[in-house]
Amino acid sequence: MNTLANNRSAAWLGAFGITVCVLAAASIRAEEMTPQALVDRAEIEDLITRYYYNFGNENSESFPNFYADDAELILGERHYKGREAIAEAYNRAGGGEDSPIRSAYSFNVTIGNPLIVVHGDTASAKLIYTEYLMDKAGEAPHLRTQGREYSTFVKVNGQWRYKTRQIMGGTKPPEGWKE
Repeated sequence: MNTLANNRSAAWLGAFGITVCVLAAASIRAEEMTPQALVDRAEIEDLITRYYYNFGNENSESFPNFYADDAELILGERHYKGREAIAEAYNRAGGGEDSPIRSAYSFNVTIGNPLIVVHGDTASAKLIYTEYLMDKAGEAPHLRTQGREYSTFVKVNGQWRYKTRQIMGGTKPPEGWKE
């Protein structure tokens, strides 16, 4: 009987210890996730989603509107600083009338695994994007490209905007990347 009582006491003590650890971890996480941080995270995720939904959308919003005035877009080795330079980059990337994107039946970009971290009035995010192209109605879409986005954000007049946006292939983050 004594052994049974000791085993039960040990089990309760172990369960109590695990519960205390879980509650301590939850309280630390809860302190980091203030109501405002959760709202900010949702607003940033909405900005990213609207940005990517813009591709292939007939009534798309101007891409530079997603950026702060002094933002930087980094595509491989090319850097575009400021909204005017970013607008020029999007105009060049649109291609001509013979562009496969312009002549396609459907062009969609999906995003996945967004990791968004809010730091007051700044934030960072990394995600995976995948481009799909469907040449004709009824045909199966094919994968065009896939890559990663590493971005920072800033609040401008109460609205989140891209501060930096870097597009890369591979799995290695850009040098100096911090979440």
